[in-house]
Amino acid sequence: MPSLQTALPPELANNAIRLYRECLRRAKYIGHRKHNTELLVDMVRQQFKKHMHETDPEKIQKLKDGAARGLINHILYESEQMTGSKFSKSKQPNLLYPK
Repeated sequence: MPSLQTALPPELANNAIRLYRECLRRAKYIGHRKHNTELLVDMVRQQFKKHMHETDPEKIQKLKDGAARGLINHILYESEQMTGSKFSKSKQPNLLYPK
């Protein structure tokens, strides 16, 4: 199965630190709008800290794919909010539960 990270710019997807920073930016953005910034930022930090010493390349790829999935889902959500239209179920990839 191809990596979900291909939907993100390569300079972001191939670098865990940049992926982390983008996740923090999104958490701050969402948190500011929902008034729970500290909670969301802390959740992102905990997840990245929990796996910071991982050395298995396959597991690292899965973790990065999970972070990419979260970013992509948020981008889709924001797009729907901006355009006022929903993506149809048949066209929208199931990013939460890949096959």
